[in-house]
Amino acid sequence: MKPTLRSFRPVSALLLALAVLATATACSPAAAGTDTSTSSDAAVENCPGSATPLADLNLVEPKTAVGPSTACLPDRGIVPIDDDAVPRLPVTLTDDDGTEVTVTDASRILPLDITGTIAATVFSLGLGDRVVGRDSSTGFAEAAGLPVVTANGHELSAEAVLSLEPTVIVTDTTLGSRDVLLQLREAGITLVVVTSERSIEDTGTIIGQVAAALGVPELGAQLAERVAADTAATVDAIAAIAPADAAERPRVLFLYVRGTANIYYIFGAESGADSLITSLGGIDVATEIGWQGMKPVTAEALVEAAPDVLLVMTKGLDSAGGVDGLIERVPAIAATPAGAHRRVVDMADDAILSFGPRTPQVLDALARALYAPAA
Repeated sequence: MKPTLRSFRPVSALLLALAVLATATACSPAAAGTDTSTSSDAAVENCPGSATPLADLNLVEPKTAVGPSTACLPDRGIVPIDDDAVPRLPVTLTDDDGTEVTVTDASRILPLDITGTIAATVFSLGLGDRVVGRDSSTGFAEAAGLPVVTANGHELSAEAVLSLEPTVIVTDTTLGSRDVLLQLREAGITLVVVTSERSIEDTGTIIGQVAAALGVPELGAQLAERVAADTAATVDAIAAIAPADAAERPRVLFLYVRGTANIYYIFGAESGADSLITSLGGIDVATEIGWQGMKPVTAEALVEAAPDVLLVMTKGLDSAGGVDGLIERVPAIAATPAGAHRRVVDMADDAILSFGPRTPQVLDALARALYAPAA
């Protein structure tokens, strides 16, 4: 029977929008196999003071802080749960697409999604030495030398994938196109579709599904437990420095920016950005005003939300010309407290919404930028 992606369920609004917008607004076509990182990635490499516990930082009142800050990860590396992981195969499972898949060989793994989460999970499971390629969102150091199989933003190249001769592809359908995935499955490559939902609450699910597909379910359980414990500890540490009074908590809005294409979206409830903001001790103002998923920015929404802080991706902010350029392009921002204080927190595109093994580090870095920007 001809291989298919039977249901090919739609991905979450957030990830679908990212896939479409990133592809549509790429500044210039990038050939598959080319490193698409930019100089803005360097912003996360040097983080003085990052070893200081949150409670010992020079904290500021988050609602009255002035000026932009960058949340940076001092160590973008991956710490595997086991350096000698060995898959137990074959394994047969029903993937997130509803297709029964049998994985018989995990010697050449190709993990692909729009946030780099699946690759980070594979490396964290101790299977990084088996990975043969990457997508343009996979930006941690251990994967830097791998060939890129996406072009024009986040568009899969069948030719680039086939040239790597992967024995198994683990993806979540957030990278296009559907026809390419069908072509790869028809070529005889084992393809496992895992969940495309991304939030702090779903981290254990994605780890478990990837681990099960690659024949290391016990390591998946250990990794999920480690990430959950580290995340809980980080959230507790953030709660200890966040204002106890809800009226004093920062009102935060996640803004997706692609200035070169004049595209600006607000992410609200069930976008993943909501759980990120609340874990930081902030108030997700998009959810507060009834914003569901992601929608184009309107002046009315910005004024009603009245954010104290805008949370953005670094390359997105760069594409708008920085904070001043963003306010010029979206004048309604100037009418918000965030605009009046030029209070914009940015973080690397491949980290801020990755929701995987690096979640604790991402939260810690964002908390530092939010509550102790001088650090």
